[in-house]
Amino acid sequence: MARAAMTTSQPLPLDGKPAMRKSWFRKWAERELLTRPARIDALRPLLRFYQRGGLQKWTRKSGLLGKATLALLEAQLPPIGKSFAALGGADSGSWQAVYPSAGKPRGQVGLFLGCVARLTDVATLNAAIFVLNRLGYTVHVPPAQTCCGALHQHGGDLETAAQLSRRNIVAFNGLKLDSIISTASGCGVQLAEHVFLPSSSQPSATPYQIHSEPKGSVVESNPGNRLAGKFTARVMDISAFLAVAEGWDEVKLAPLPHEIMVHEPCSLRNVLRASAHSYALLARIPGALVAPLAGNDRCCGAAGTYFLDQPEMAKALRADKIAALLNASCARYLVTSNVGCAMYIGSGLREAGLEIEIVHPVTLVARQMGIQS
Repeated sequence: MARAAMTTSQPLPLDGKPAMRKSWFRKWAERELLTRPARIDALRPLLRFYQRGGLQKWTRKSGLLGKATLALLEAQLPPIGKSFAALGGADSGSWQAVYPSAGKPRGQVGLFLGCVARLTDVATLNAAIFVLNRLGYTVHVPPAQTCCGALHQHGGDLETAAQLSRRNIVAFNGLKLDSIISTASGCGVQLAEHVFLPSSSQPSATPYQIHSEPKGSVVESNPGNRLAGKFTARVMDISAFLAVAEGWDEVKLAPLPHEIMVHEPCSLRNVLRASAHSYALLARIPGALVAPLAGNDRCCGAAGTYFLDQPEMAKALRADKIAALLNASCARYLVTSNVGCAMYIGSGLREAGLEIEIVHPVTLVARQMGIQS
């Protein structure tokens, strides 16, 4: 609510300027890109061309973007992959609505793609579909789903966040699903803590968190919010779901005799309380040496858009993670369960010249199960 108040046009008495400002590019991206999944999917092959055609190397070497917001965002770009529907062929930018299970059917789940992840973390989404299918789960990817709204809510735009939340509820609740799977812990938190605004004519009204409202409250008694409660109750982090999933006795994982350091995102550790599931999932890989990254009780600096709002403080936090990895000299992989953390720490690894691959835990499991990228 403080963020919402700070983004209004009311000036502060100290200098007569609004408390929070966003660049034109960031405003445009939040309004015209993040909330429009089709545009994000269309952008993916363009970014693949940008990277593979040598333009990215030239842009970074030339310093063309300077120190603008766009430069900070471009620095986070990992290698852009193809969607699962396009593996082995051209990237059409589209996702299938349904990915049928392989082998004995064990359930129906929905996969939340997000906005940033469906562009920059396709490998994790592909891996999630692959592993779930092999364990016997049919994966539904509703085309009507959209951004989770976390970045909008964190920036004080509660109305847009609530609208996006309602769109996702409608997209998933029409399907008979056992669970709704999120591969990014930041999105998982937003999906599990649906924010309700009493009406669009009251944008300043206090939002309610569905899961914390008692029976008989204004939220619980509203049919629309009972629907929201049904949605949030089914949201699960991918590692948490796989910890209780069936079918593991019917698949084999190849050994991976390397040291794997685990970074615990703040959203996974402090809100979802699901950090332990990442370790349990990685323990299924024969020969893997799994250990927590030192300083897991501290933020990596990404924190949604914090690295844009407070770049110097964010870099200081990230430097602690890089130092911890330098001390873990034998580490071959760093795993994390949030795309924002992966991108921000990944850019720090490139700057430091460290050849440590940063991946989602489900990606490593999928590789050892034989996924072909």
